Amino acid sequence: MTQESAYAVVQDYHRAWTSGDVDRAMTRVADDITCRAPGADLTGKAAYRAFIAGFAPALTGLADIASFADGDRVALFYYPETAATTTAPAAECFTVRDGKIAESVLIFDRLSFGPPAEA
Repeated sequence: MTQESAYAVVQDYHRAWTSGDVDRAMTRVADDITCRAPGADLTGKAAYRAFIAGFAPALTGLADIASFADGDRVALFYYPETAATTTAPAAECFTVRDGKIAESVLIFDRLSFGPPAEA
């Protein structure tokens, strides 16, 4: 049996968490994952799960822009839609090892997802 492609692993993970199924998404994540995100460097599955689970309920939709794969690295570009914004893009670069997401670099504008500025 051949190992599932890195692209398939990341796509399944992404579909799961963006549809609110954080438990299924975490089956695609390595126990020792590292994630660099705006304002936080996360280490370990528990910290990563808390981060994803804290944002997933805010999603009201998702618009995919593009995805690319090169071996064990996969990049996703999308618009995570929330009550605060539908136009702030996000980008993620994943590294998959042994069929699990081992590293993630997440780029997004944190201010766009906060409460609207008062006039």
